[in-house]
Amino acid sequence: MSKFNPEKLSVQYRNGMTAMQPVIPRRYTLTHSDDTGDLFLTIGNEYAWDKVNPKMRDEVLGEWRINGGYIYFCVYLHIDQGEYDQNTSSKRMEIFKRELPLALTAIRYGDRLLFNKYPNLDNAMIIVNFMSTYPQFNRQEIWGTFGSMSI
Repeated sequence: MSKFNPEKLSVQYRNGMTAMQPVIPRRYTLTHSDDTGDLFLTIGNEYAWDKVNPKMRDEVLGEWRINGGYIYFCVYLHIDQGEYDQNTSSKRMEIFKRELPLALTAIRYGDRLLFNKYPNLDNAMIIVNFMSTYPQFNRQEIWGTFGSMSI
């Protein structure tokens, strides 16, 4: 995993979203440049599909959700939708798992003012959805909390 460098992160708010509100709906689109290592975080009430590379689909999408009175953070990762063979999808899964801690750290740091205002968000469970047409890669995992990550 690469080390997080705050200087490489750009944050953009959209559609009336601010650094402090609202929590729901609040959606995150994290993309990157392979050439420079720069990270681009867009925070809005919808995902920033215009920032997503449709050929690569290596973005990290996340959103706050509530179920039964409990808030949690849901992550969506596009492993494949039939466009890759099983070996390529396996490699994509491996890369996402390796780089996800960096991505979550970037999201947490990029939206740190919201976390400062609502410290309970650090205790919210992170649920990661790996989306694939291959059953062995199509799964949901619990990745701890933002508070359990070292930022």
